[in-house]
Amino acid sequence: MGLYPEIEPYDHGMLDVGDGNRVYWETCGNPHGKAAVVLHGGPGSGCSPYPRRYFDPAAYRIVLLDQRGCGRSTPHASAHDTDMSVNTTAHLIADLELVRRELGIERWLVWGASWGSVLGLRYAQTHRGAVSELVLTCVATGSNPEVSLLTRGLGKLFPEAFEAFVAELPPTEREGNLAAAYNRLIESPDRAVRERAARAWTDWETAIVPAPPRSEPRYEEPEFRMCFARTVTHYFGNDHLLGEGNEEGVVLRDAHRLKGIPGTLVQGSLDLGNLTGVVWRLHHAWPGSELVLVDEAGHNASAPGVAEAVAAATDRYARR
Repeated sequence: MGLYPEIEPYDHGMLDVGDGNRVYWETCGNPHGKAAVVLHGGPGSGCSPYPRRYFDPAAYRIVLLDQRGCGRSTPHASAHDTDMSVNTTAHLIADLELVRRELGIERWLVWGASWGSVLGLRYAQTHRGAVSELVLTCVATGSNPEVSLLTRGLGKLFPEAFEAFVAELPPTEREGNLAAAYNRLIESPDRAVRERAARAWTDWETAIVPAPPRSEPRYEEPEFRMCFARTVTHYFGNDHLLGEGNEEGVVLRDAHRLKGIPGTLVQGSLDLGNLTGVVWRLHHAWPGSELVLVDEAGHNASAPGVAEAVAAATDRYARR
């Protein structure tokens, strides 16, 4: 079974979620079908039309949204005066609940990729009654070792790109938390400093993930680049803003809370995030979860084999 044909939303809107923020949402497929929500990556990437194709439009009511501060949601994180203190994991989870209630949905399947998998896992752990199933790919849990791998550990695999990445930082900032150091540059009152930092951050991410979405043209758009780099470093530099003291590994620690929620983890065998072993540990700590490994695929939710495995999972869950 391949992916479903492209479809367009039958409804969309902007929801006031508080703190001066309005979140964009859209619905596709069958208005009376099984509800599913799409959680994009980043954080800060915004949703795209592609994930609509993971779901049978005759069986699913598909909800997509731009998480606060990105995509079509307002205010946009690319604007220097946008308040990032009200952009945390807890805020995004509360926004999901507001969207769910606004649309009159009791429970929904949650699909997420990369950062979206972190958000989806934490949402399911804290709002079990709202989640019917989880389908996650490019799996991450938001732990400090994962951030350390992506910002420093992979420097051994991409030495030239890493040298350029750290060269943008003051010498005194090159030994600590690189994401936090970059976030300080991106929050600088000097626009030129902010723009150079956003460029350097996205260049590094493109180097370590050379496939889509990092290779998409929007990564060359200054507004998108600033929004993405500012939001990612805001989260990566602050323990993913997971709350509860921001202790390391909170999502993996609470994996037992997922017991009873059916879930499928679709992971490329060449995803560099696998170097931390987190997807295997999550699978074994989550009773009843299914792990599907796709050979020769990296950190790319649209890679051949990965996308088809996701669609196959949603097809199975559509019959529940």
